[in-house]
Amino acid sequence: MNHDSYDDAYISEILNTVKSLAIVGASANEVRPSFFVTKYLIDKGYTVFPVNPGQAGKEIAGRPVVARLANLPQPVDMVDIFRPSSAVAGVTEEILAMETLPKVVWMQLTVRDDASAKRLEEHDIKVVMDRCPKIEYARLSREIGWNGVNSRVISSKKPIMRKGFQSFGIRQR
Repeated sequence: MNHDSYDDAYISEILNTVKSLAIVGASANEVRPSFFVTKYLIDKGYTVFPVNPGQAGKEIAGRPVVARLANLPQPVDMVDIFRPSSAVAGVTEEILAMETLPKVVWMQLTVRDDASAKRLEEHDIKVVMDRCPKIEYARLSREIGWNGVNSRVISSKKPIMRKGFQSFGIRQR
């Protein structure tokens, strides 16, 4: 797969099929991007499991925190990596050691590890690098256009309000 650009259909299919995810590197600090991505995805109806060894046993955005992927209470569809690129290889080892592998591994903005992506794809895991699921969700649902940002999505269809925080949503319930 070419990880320099992603087709909107690829990203949309991931965001529409994923129901649960683990956010490795989730922060309890409300001004950190990993906190508001966690909260945003919860508000959009995803089941989110924050992963942060320093916060294990506590809560982030109302969700219980686990120390490692091995401590997740259930299998997840996606692992979102909010760690530096240098940490991705170690997280990949944790992912591949999971009893049930996720369908998707997503690496946040500026996070890229092509060798890990190749290993994950060899196990039929879809990979997205250097993207944010919050931004992609907002862009594809046209929410980001509310702020005057070009979403690259043109439509004459009137948006349909869905449940959630000011959400037009891309998820069909």
